[in-house]
Amino acid sequence: MIKQIRRNLHDLDKPLLFITVAFFLFGLLNIVTASSREAVVRYDASMYHYFFQQLKMLSIGFIGFLMIINIDSKNYPKWAFFLFMIILCLLIYLSLTGTEHKGAKNWVNIMGFSFQPSEFAKPIIIVFLACLFDIFGKKLKNKRIAHYDMISIILIVGLLIPIIVFLQKDFGTMLILMIIFFVLFFASPILRIEKLKTFFLLIGLGIVACAMMIMVKGYILSPAQMARFDFFNPCAKYEEGGYQVCNGFIAFNDGGFWGLGIGKSKQKYSYIPEPHTDSIFAIIGEEWGFLKSTFIFAAYIYILKRILDLSAKANNTRGKFICLGVATYIFSHILINLGGLFGVIPLTGVPLPFLSYGGSFAISLIGSLSLVQRVHIETKNQKIRIGGKI
Repeated sequence: MIKQIRRNLHDLDKPLLFITVAFFLFGLLNIVTASSREAVVRYDASMYHYFFQQLKMLSIGFIGFLMIINIDSKNYPKWAFFLFMIILCLLIYLSLTGTEHKGAKNWVNIMGFSFQPSEFAKPIIIVFLACLFDIFGKKLKNKRIAHYDMISIILIVGLLIPIIVFLQKDFGTMLILMIIFFVLFFASPILRIEKLKTFFLLIGLGIVACAMMIMVKGYILSPAQMARFDFFNPCAKYEEGGYQVCNGFIAFNDGGFWGLGIGKSKQKYSYIPEPHTDSIFAIIGEEWGFLKSTFIFAAYIYILKRILDLSAKANNTRGKFICLGVATYIFSHILINLGGLFGVIPLTGVPLPFLSYGGSFAISLIGSLSLVQRVHIETKNQKIRIGGKI
């Protein structure tokens, strides 16, 4: 067992490992500076309170990392089904008995431990769909047989949880889950004509569902959710919901080209609510400045490219779609978080990968990267066995 762990650690994709570890450490540093005032003044805690909370979650994620990289991906189908059912049951339980937090029912508290099941749903759905595409792959390409049963299973796995999350009023998480599903769906081995038919069928069902919601509830999105779509010129609507984005603009402007310096942010002093979470990039831009902040984008591009390269090199369909799904997952979070912060799309409150405070998201992200590393390990080992070069 120890030899296997050592061998797998040796076979990890080192460039991806090093840059992601460095990114998490950089995130911890910025969580300290961004949350120091919030921790001391609002919660009467140490200025390092959120640092140690996030470090604890990263440590749990590291344990999960060691477990995942040592699980053969051939066992993923049964694990994916088991975990999918657990998350589904938790979300149903949450819908029936949970209380709203910031307008959404997305937190479960079990034995004093609070977490968001919908965050863990993201890598689980990725793995489950990847396994289904691997299992159904040859049949889906066969034009002589019907595929309705297989496509129905794929739709249930990919869309059931996003629908429940939407009903819990967590629009940002629902949107990311939908993006992941549709990217994997359109990249899948399903025949093109069947993809188009299924897509238009889903649009039709969506219209019917929206009409029914309007008839029953009188609206599709809650007033608070609709208000987020009025995101143009946020500073002109400062007191009507635009204050968070507007203060982000002020932070970027104050940071300028070189930045104010580490720990010298002004906007973290109650101007931006909970600046260590969804708006942490505004604090980074203010303290580090435009020039140094561009390195963050370079790191994101490198990570995404590296994962997509590993997807292209994967030795089976399952591995290819796991890597593609994880890349989509990370990219979706970056796009929606920064798009909302820069005022080009509605602000939906999703965390920024590697940088935002959030235990459930950090563990989910580490788990997703662990899956990518496992795909690389298996690809590398197969090439060694057949005498190829890496």
